[in-house]
Amino acid sequence: MTGGASPSRVVPAALPGMTPVPSRHRHLPPESHLPQLQQALLAWFAAHQRPLPWRVSYSPYEVWISEVMLQQTQMERGVSYFTRWMKRFPDVATLAAASEEEVLRLWEGLGYYSRARHVLAAARQIMDRHGGVFPAALEDIRALPGVGPYTAGAIASIAFGEKLPCVDANVERVVARVFDLDTPVRQEPAASAVRAWALRLVPEGKAREHNQAMMELGALVCGKKPRCAVCPLAAFCISLHLGIVDQRPVPGKRAPITPIEVVTGVLRRKDKIFVQKRLPSGVWGNLWEFPGGRVEPGESPDAAVVREFEEETGFAATVDSKYGIIRHGYTTYKITLHCFALSLADGDPEDTPAPPTLTAASAWRWATPRELEALAMPAAHRKLADQIFAAARRLPGA
Repeated sequence: MTGGASPSRVVPAALPGMTPVPSRHRHLPPESHLPQLQQALLAWFAAHQRPLPWRVSYSPYEVWISEVMLQQTQMERGVSYFTRWMKRFPDVATLAAASEEEVLRLWEGLGYYSRARHVLAAARQIMDRHGGVFPAALEDIRALPGVGPYTAGAIASIAFGEKLPCVDANVERVVARVFDLDTPVRQEPAASAVRAWALRLVPEGKAREHNQAMMELGALVCGKKPRCAVCPLAAFCISLHLGIVDQRPVPGKRAPITPIEVVTGVLRRKDKIFVQKRLPSGVWGNLWEFPGGRVEPGESPDAAVVREFEEETGFAATVDSKYGIIRHGYTTYKITLHCFALSLADGDPEDTPAPPTLTAASAWRWATPRELEALAMPAAHRKLADQIFAAARRLPGA
């Protein structure tokens, strides 16, 4: 699949520490020069790969955790989370023995909390079925909870050297440009073409280096703004040859962003705050939160927080003040969270209230500001907790 030629092209400047390729070079059609392409990519990776912590020993456990974490976060942030994770859970056995609460708390901020629960379930399965040894067979890796085709292929190729491709967004971009795929890469027929080329490109005995090189190239050089002047595959790239690099990959349809207006209430009793644990199902299953919910059509946020709080806990509350608004974006929706300080409508403020009647949660507790730090919370609620209680947590005994 190819597109028409463009009369001119701009070759961006080189990155620091990388040697520019000649601006004019003889085009080498990639399909006819696969060995040279593979060698050029591996040589580039050997010289320019980033010193990432999971590249020290390439243990299957570390490769697995890094791949799951990096699926939805930037590299620098992923390294920080990975380092913290490994200090607490250095191996499968330690992870398998941990509580879900602690695992979710260390995962907090990465989102997609079902992945954290799957990681914990997979660690326990490895202990039960494989004696604590990470399985090497692809079918056994694929059978682990939460491990899909991409993650299984990444572990099998990077940790165990299996001749399998790793196709992430970076690889899709590289393949689409080098081979000039002129339809959206995540739709057919381009999706199958990407997978086929990704597999064909893997050299025998070099799956670990090659797959990482492809992903690294897409991240560092062949990004959304390609740096063709330093690309080791410039001589092979059909899109560069045609001057249409900026037109590849062809974008697919973007999912619409849905705005959601919600409220939450922070109910204090003496020096403690009421929080509840969400039901296991749903996006934020088993995370702790301040109660609240959606604003109904025609309803004010003030009225909504009083209604939602009573519906979810049975507590009749009144609004004392408004903390403000927290906005937090997710993949397909954007939350506007109205945050309120509440107090109980009835009873002596010094008395301990009756237990709540939960309708949208599995557990509850009155927590001190410091205790909130150990509870896993959705990102918007963590932002609110930090905003309100950061100073209080620094006080002795808080």
